[in-house]
Amino acid sequence: MRLISRLSRFVAVFAIAFSALPGHATAQQQSQYDVIVYGGTCAAVTTAVQVKRMGKSVAIVCPDKHLGGLSSGGLGWTDSGDKSVIGGLSREFYQRVWQHYQSPEAWTWQTQSKFGYANQTVPKDKPSDAAMWVFEPHVAESIFEAMIDENEIDVFRDQWIDRTPLEEQGAGQAVRGVTLDGSRIASIRTLDGTVYAAKVFIDATYEGDLMAAAGVNFHVGREANSVYGEQWNGIQVGVLHHKHHFTKPTDPYRIPGDPSSGLLPRISAEDPGKRGEGDHRIQAYCFRMCLTNVDENRIPFSKPDGYDANEYELLLRVFDSGWREQFRKFDAMPNGKTDTNNHGPFSTDNIGMNYDYPNGSYERRQEIIAEHEQYQKGLMYFMANDPRVPAEVREAMAKWGLPKDEFVDNGGWSHQLYIREARRMIGEYVMTENDCFGKRMTPDSIGMGSYTLDSHNAQRYVKADGTVQNEGDIGVHPHRAYEIAYGSIVPKQAECENLLVPVCVSSSHIAFGSIRMEPVFMILGQSAGTAACLAIDEGIAVQEVKYEALKQQLLDDEQVLAKASKKSR
Repeated sequence: MRLISRLSRFVAVFAIAFSALPGHATAQQQSQYDVIVYGGTCAAVTTAVQVKRMGKSVAIVCPDKHLGGLSSGGLGWTDSGDKSVIGGLSREFYQRVWQHYQSPEAWTWQTQSKFGYANQTVPKDKPSDAAMWVFEPHVAESIFEAMIDENEIDVFRDQWIDRTPLEEQGAGQAVRGVTLDGSRIASIRTLDGTVYAAKVFIDATYEGDLMAAAGVNFHVGREANSVYGEQWNGIQVGVLHHKHHFTKPTDPYRIPGDPSSGLLPRISAEDPGKRGEGDHRIQAYCFRMCLTNVDENRIPFSKPDGYDANEYELLLRVFDSGWREQFRKFDAMPNGKTDTNNHGPFSTDNIGMNYDYPNGSYERRQEIIAEHEQYQKGLMYFMANDPRVPAEVREAMAKWGLPKDEFVDNGGWSHQLYIREARRMIGEYVMTENDCFGKRMTPDSIGMGSYTLDSHNAQRYVKADGTVQNEGDIGVHPHRAYEIAYGSIVPKQAECENLLVPVCVSSSHIAFGSIRMEPVFMILGQSAGTAACLAIDEGIAVQEVKYEALKQQLLDDEQVLAKASKKSR
C-alpha cells in the first residue's frame, strides 16, 4: 500500500496562512496538479491511470484508506452483463485477475482444478486476452495498488472534503471545501486544511460529494415515470421481480393477527404510495460479505454489540412458511470463499434504513454504516445460533464465517458498504430506460452498459389485506448492450466547466440500476480521464471537448463504444 507525499512530485507546493477555523489546522498546504480525482472507487483508479498514461499530472484524494470500492470490498462475483463490451482499463483489470490466478501460489485453500473455470473468459484464438470475473477482495485491492504504483500516481488517503456550509455564501460557493472561480472549481480543501488545486476535477465517489459541494444539480430518490417518459421508474407496488419478496402471506404484527400489538421491527407503517409515482426512497444497501467454510481460515460469526434477536422475528415467520433459499446467493470465489449477496424476502439488504445517507453529514453516514454492520452481523449470528431457527438452517449456517485472510485490519469484515445508489447528477444528458432499451439514439458514446436494469427493494410495508410485502425490487433486461452518452458524465456548463462525474452519472433511477455496475464505472472513469486531458490540451471546458477527438482516443485505448467497434482480441 502506497501513500506518496514527496515534494518533488508536486507541480507546485506552498503554504499560505488563513483564519483559524474550529476543528481545522491554521495553515494550509496547497498542491497543484493537472487533474484531481476525488474518491477511492475502482473508477477513481482507472481515471487516474488514464490521466497519467496521457502524460498529465494527477492525484487521487479520497476519504478511503483502501482503493477499489466494492470491487475490493467483497463484490467478487462481477455483475458484468455482456462481457464483450467491457474494454480498456476495465478489461485490463479482469485480465490481471486471470493472470494472478494462473500462479499456483494464488491457491492457498483450494486447488485451481477444484474451483474450475466459473465466470472466466478464455478466447481460443488469443488466450493471452483471458479475463476472470470472479476474485477474492485482497486480490482486487492488490491489483488496484499495482496499477497505482506502476504509474507513480500520488494517493492521499483519509482525506475528506470539507462539506461545512459557509455562513456567508459567495460566488455560488456553498461549502468551505470548494473554491470556485466563476463556473470553474479552483481548488478543494479537506477537513485537515489541505488544499488541492487542479485544472480539472473528477468526482469518482459513490456519494457525489464533490459534485454536490460544487453546486451541481442532482437528484436523490426515484423519479415518477412521467418525468422522462419511462415505464419502470418510480414506486413499484404490485411488481414482484426476482424472489426478493414474500411469496406467501406473512403476518407483520408482534402478536399475529393483532394490529394493536404493533408492527415487527423493520416494517414501515407508512403508505407505500402508488405505482409509477416518484418518491425520496432509495434502494437498500448491504455489505457484500466474503465468507468461507474452510475451518482453518474461518472466524465464526460472533454476537455484535447491541444485538437484539427480536430484530429478526420476521425471518422466523419466513422460515415457518417453508422458505429455504438462504444459501442461494453464496456465489463461489477462489479459495473456498464466497461473494454473499442479498436473497429472499428478509436477508442482508437493510431495507428502508438508508434514506438519510446520500445527503447526510459524515457523522450521520457513519451512524448508518454502523447500523448496517450491526444488523448484518446480527443476522448471521442469529441464523447460526438462535434455537428458534430451524435446525437444518442453523447447523448449515454455523459452518460458515468470515475469512481470516480478508480485511485483516477490520476483523474479516468489509470496509465498504454497498452504496447501490446515492446522488445522481442532472447533467448535459440524462440517461433513461429509453437509452437502455434502444428506444432513442444515444449520442456521443463513451462506453457501454448491458446489465439488467436492477433495483433492490426500497421499503417494506403492510398491504391492505394485513400482510407484509417488500417494494422496489425490479429487474428488467435490456436485451442489448447500449451506449452511454458523454453528456451523462458532465454537468451543465453553466454549473461547472471543469468537473466530470463518472460514478454518480446523470441518469434516471431505473437506468442507473444498470449503469451502476463496477465494470461500467471503470469504463466511465477511463473515459472521464481522457476527456479531462483533452480539455486541458485545448484549454476549454469539458463540455466543449470535440467528440470526434474523444472517440478516436477512446478507440485507440481499446474502449468499446458500440458493438461493431470492438477490435478482435
